[in-house]
Amino acid sequence: MPSTLVHLALGALIAAALLEEFFDARSLGVVLLVTVVPDLDTFVGLVVPGTHRAALHTLLVPFLAAAAIAYDLRREESWLRARGERAIRLAWVSVLVYVFAGIAPDLFVNGANLLYPLHDQFYALNGRVLVSDQRGFVQTLWEAEESRRGTTRTEHYRTGVDPVRGKEPKDVERVFPIAGGGLQVLLLLTATAVTGTRLWLSRR
Repeated sequence: MPSTLVHLALGALIAAALLEEFFDARSLGVVLLVTVVPDLDTFVGLVVPGTHRAALHTLLVPFLAAAAIAYDLRREESWLRARGERAIRLAWVSVLVYVFAGIAPDLFVNGANLLYPLHDQFYALNGRVLVSDQRGFVQTLWEAEESRRGTTRTEHYRTGVDPVRGKEPKDVERVFPIAGGGLQVLLLLTATAVTGTRLWLSRR
């Protein structure tokens, strides 16, 4: 599973790309905070078993946030407009970060419950996309049956905070992942270099 650091690295890269002149330490901090919100459902899962990767990994959260932003911007006395272009840009980037840095890494590795609680079904898009001279275009990311996982009643995503469903044995191992392979290490290094450079440039 992608570590929190991997989520943060992806969120930082999105911020560096989309915040433009509004990119600074404060804006980056807001974006990184939004990035980790979906993984807070780890703690929800301690109270309601099975809701890690469901309670805050649902697309309903960013959909409702986007609807609230759009509604606010249509009002004459818009709260966001009163705070300027920076606030508007940060709000929209935060919605994108929630989806693409908060939810998507989990969806494309182990799975997420995208429409919870309206539809209780975990999906995992962890296949491949390729072009073969013999098989043509091949994609295994989405295959109706294979992409489905269980529901909140049957699935448990192991974390260092909640390693097993139910009562924990005394010798349970708590694993807090950092990087699940070379590509994730590359992502962490790239995000550190890019955001560090952007922060340095924003102070010049």
